[in-house]
Amino acid sequence: MQQYIDLEDIDNVDALIEKAIKLKENPFQFKEVGKNKTIGLLFFNSSLRTRLSTQKAAQNLGMEVMTMNLNSDSWGLEFEDGSVMDAGTAEHIKEAAAVISQYVDIIALRAFPTLTDKTKDEEEQVIKSFQKYASVPILNMESATAHPLQALTDAITISENKQKERPKVVLTWAPHPKALPHAVPNSFAKMMQMIDVDFVITHPEGYELNPEITGNTPIIYDQNKALKDADFVYAKNWSSYKDYGQIKSTDKSWMVTLEKIQQAKFMHCLPVRRNMIVADEVLDSNQSLVIQQANNRTYAAQAILKEILENHL
Repeated sequence: MQQYIDLEDIDNVDALIEKAIKLKENPFQFKEVGKNKTIGLLFFNSSLRTRLSTQKAAQNLGMEVMTMNLNSDSWGLEFEDGSVMDAGTAEHIKEAAAVISQYVDIIALRAFPTLTDKTKDEEEQVIKSFQKYASVPILNMESATAHPLQALTDAITISENKQKERPKVVLTWAPHPKALPHAVPNSFAKMMQMIDVDFVITHPEGYELNPEITGNTPIIYDQNKALKDADFVYAKNWSSYKDYGQIKSTDKSWMVTLEKIQQAKFMHCLPVRRNMIVADEVLDSNQSLVIQQANNRTYAAQAILKEILENHL
């Protein structure tokens, strides 16, 4: 693996899942792999699990970690080629990426979408600019349209908890007061198409994700029908894709309850709004996997970093 921009960078997803699970047994067995190597964690947006788990993963491999919040700690970055920089930005990505590459061996980035300009968001300007001008591997810690570290985490969690060879997995939209990105549901849908599961998506009409991503995945507009006989239920809010970034519904009846999911295991990437996305009774039950998912973030990141490091030793 040369980089981890999106799920297509994984050569063999089943093998990678197994490697991540094995790392949990002895997280420190590959300390020499990252010795004298440094990762730079660069954040344009807030983070809790992604920041801490990626730092922990790097440290487990013997790496040094440098962290920077680019919106507050650095000069404002310009991403447009040929721009006349006479306004708010002070440094161009061409210089910034080249300079950062001299300080670290891997650049990890987190940059959310605008949710106002679909074309620009889908161009993935921030992460693609770093990829273009940096001379070290790039790790995606969530971009405008993708969250591949979370998706690998989710696949690991399903693999650890499945009770049958081909479980039924349902991605359900849930209400939220704010317009949220498509990165998590996009990557979850792509990952579920890469592993052996019976995958279904359910949401109100008007909340269809990018059809190029959902492909032939069944979409059911009746939540109760979709959840029938589910083994895993993944709840997530997202804004409209067609009417880009808009909130089309706040229907509270889509909140996930124990009555709806029956015996299914519950999943969410966190942070989660209690009693809006999901009821307390679900999160506080032994059917909830959200804490295990959060723990698996470390081993997903560690498996990816190990692959990248071994290709650049």
